[in-house]
Amino acid sequence: MARAAAVTSPVRRPAGVTPGRSEAVLSRLQLLVTRKLDGLLQGDYAGLLPGPGSEAGESREYRPGDDVRRMDWPVTARTTTPHVRRTVADRELETWLAVDLSASLDFGTGQWLKREVVVAAVAALAHLTVRGGNRIGAVVGTGGASPAPRRWGPTPPAAPVVRRLPARSGRKEAQGLVRAVAGTEIGPGRADLGTLVDLLNRPPRRRGVAVVISDFLAPPEQWGRPVRKLRVRHDVLAIEVVDPRELDLPDVGVLPVVDPETGELHEVQTADPRLRRRYAEAAAAQRAAIARELRAAGAAHLRLRTDTDWLLDMVRFVAAQRHARTRGTTR
Repeated sequence: MARAAAVTSPVRRPAGVTPGRSEAVLSRLQLLVTRKLDGLLQGDYAGLLPGPGSEAGESREYRPGDDVRRMDWPVTARTTTPHVRRTVADRELETWLAVDLSASLDFGTGQWLKREVVVAAVAALAHLTVRGGNRIGAVVGTGGASPAPRRWGPTPPAAPVVRRLPARSGRKEAQGLVRAVAGTEIGPGRADLGTLVDLLNRPPRRRGVAVVISDFLAPPEQWGRPVRKLRVRHDVLAIEVVDPRELDLPDVGVLPVVDPETGELHEVQTADPRLRRRYAEAAAAQRAAIARELRAAGAAHLRLRTDTDWLLDMVRFVAAQRHARTRGTTR
């Protein structure tokens, strides 16, 4: 049952969304993101992972919970009252996205496909990033083209394909990046998430924000170490995309299911309560392992579902991050 949560049923595509993702769909998505984020996230600098920055600002009196490493000793000596130096968030940041578009993302039983939630998250991140002249780039990984079938023996798996989109500033460039991600064709097989994350470390860049968007169905030992390595230099956000049918099975009798990464087809008797219970337990253990690995890596963790308001979840996440920062905590 270890792979149970990764096996998915035939895709149910939401009405009104075409596979080619027309410009009209992307325009409506951009309008939705702009209206809701601008309406709910007011402020001069709305970053997804707001931090203290490195640019020196004004001093203020020390408060319990302040980082003692930011003590302003000259002012403290002059006033005989402990002061800390405020820092201003860097205005020109570089954000890189590692976007996993494995075959398992081309699935959904809620309002959206998982792939659609990925594209929507990229659009929201681009909107939040491009303010103030910031740059945003991406590496996009997907399964490769299907190799020619062999006459004898199993067909070898398709080689993963990686596409690099250079970091650029400006709203038009950010919209172009979203279109490029949306237009990426999902090939059979699974992208190597560990290699994809490693690409954000090469070449070495100055401190910025790194975002990994995936369903994280690959084994944690494949991508855990690269995420920890990335966290040494950058603020890391992991966006996990989940469909409700990956967490539990409904009682619908015999259900044909297919693994989109291997093409294997199985028939599952969902009327068996023991099978449903084992599936739910395996899925819960899998998600707990993902959360545990991300927590150990020091990455912020945001889970988006295909059956909920993903944009509201992002707004709540940003608000929680800001609240944590104002109280002196980091995550």
